[in-house]
Amino acid sequence: MDINFAPYQEMIVMYASTYGLNLIFAIVIFIVGKWLANKLTAFFKHLMTKAKIDKTLVEFSESIIYFALLLMVIIASLNQLGVDTTSFVAVFGAATLAIGLALQGSFSNIGAAVLIILFRPFKVGDVIEAAGVTGEVTDINLFSTIITPVDKRMVIVPNSSIISGNITNFSNRDTRRVEHVFGIGYDDDLKLAKETLLEIVNSDSRILQEPAPFVAVSELADSSVNFIVRAWTSTGDYWDVHFDMLEKVKLTFDEKGISIPYPQMDLHMDKEN
Repeated sequence: MDINFAPYQEMIVMYASTYGLNLIFAIVIFIVGKWLANKLTAFFKHLMTKAKIDKTLVEFSESIIYFALLLMVIIASLNQLGVDTTSFVAVFGAATLAIGLALQGSFSNIGAAVLIILFRPFKVGDVIEAAGVTGEVTDINLFSTIITPVDKRMVIVPNSSIISGNITNFSNRDTRRVEHVFGIGYDDDLKLAKETLLEIVNSDSRILQEPAPFVAVSELADSSVNFIVRAWTSTGDYWDVHFDMLEKVKLTFDEKGISIPYPQMDLHMDKEN
């Protein structure tokens, strides 16, 4: 029994002539479009790098730009094949919305990272206090900021937690002011104590003379006469000066017989006859 393949051959030729060219054009559109997407992404990355935009923001923007361009290329290729891209875009939009709702916490961290990078309240290497953590910033990524306290722990803080609260940057100025309050007893020599404090401050070469150090009586407290001591030093020397001053004041006061009183209360009792 002979089978006539002529009708099938004609059908194959008809479909090939109808859809073959569309398939070839779709492949060409995809290949050329992907090449252009890579070139445009590299061009925008070069512009952002030349503008000295933060590296984290450059990498994030690079991913977003390439994904958007590649999506446009895929839609154009499918449209060339005759696929109804309207429904495809609708499905993609719905999927994006669902993913966005599921990852809204992560996206809030990404948004916070963009704000940190744009407004630069701090940078890597700064010592900050944020979200209840104080330490050196060692890394800023899209989801979190890594802070290393003095004891060298690694604390990972979500970016959204940092942006939602106060940020104290201890490193964005070249100088910092060391401030202490020292109390002496009411029976101690006030002038001697003031002169001693000034000598201690002026003898430290790390303390700047401009602005000039300041020593004055700040309060006549319940158990002590309190002096406030203010001195400026470079940011790098701040903590050394802070702790050294405490130690030197105590040792010098002991040498000169100046007391540092602790809270106390005098009770006077009347004896009835």
